Amino acid sequence: MPSPRAKPAAYPPRAAPAADPKVAERERMALGWLHTAHFLTSAPQLEHLPPFDLPEIAFVGRSNAGKSTAINTLTQQTRLAFASKTPGRTQHINLFGIGKQKVDDAVLADLPGYGYAAVPREAKLRWQRVMGNYLMTRENLRGVVLMCDPRHGLTELDEILLDVIRPRVQQGLKFLVLLTKADKLTRSEGAKVLSITRLQAGGGEVKLFSALKKQGVGEAAQLLWRWVHPEDAHAPAAGPEPTPPPEDA
Repeated sequence: MPSPRAKPAAYPPRAAPAADPKVAERERMALGWLHTAHFLTSAPQLEHLPPFDLPEIAFVGRSNAGKSTAINTLTQQTRLAFASKTPGRTQHINLFGIGKQKVDDAVLADLPGYGYAAVPREAKLRWQRVMGNYLMTRENLRGVVLMCDPRHGLTELDEILLDVIRPRVQQGLKFLVLLTKADKLTRSEGAKVLSITRLQAGGGEVKLFSALKKQGVGEAAQLLWRWVHPEDAHAPAAGPEPTPPPEDA
């Protein structure tokens, strides 16, 4: 007799509910908005990207920093952002539209991962130029989300990227560092890396994020919603990242 078919696991697991029902509702609203994400176009060069009047949020980070996983977790989709089996192989800017009732009101831009050692030097230099030009000149760019593996901290390449966008941040560009893979840290390690990265970020927000445990997912979603809908009175600030309690708490 054939064995019964196993039920597929739900993807992704729901984020832990917020203590405040109002905050939980706002997080559900923001996550529902992000869940509408759909592919728009892909381009190998900046000049091939179509111009948009919609606010754009760019996701950037080193190869293996968990960028694709974070995008898929925030949008509650399994393969919206494609993670290549060979880090550094994906070298296109991918754009995704988001908006309820099939009317886009924002664009997510997935930029190629950088810093992978096996990528030829010429390709690295080319993508540094493409990313730099994009971050400095993309007119509708509203915010930047930088993925960082907290076990390694902000690297030299991450700091170069911060220097590139700093003038635009001073002019109002939103900026968030997501410390991915936070489930691999102890509470004390999480508190330490939060403190250090906040000093390094200089003007940006910093949040611990775990796709596995759904830590920080609702807060990050709510923050992206506010970047695009600053006038919405129903989505107030998510508040500072709580400091993890001592290890022996």
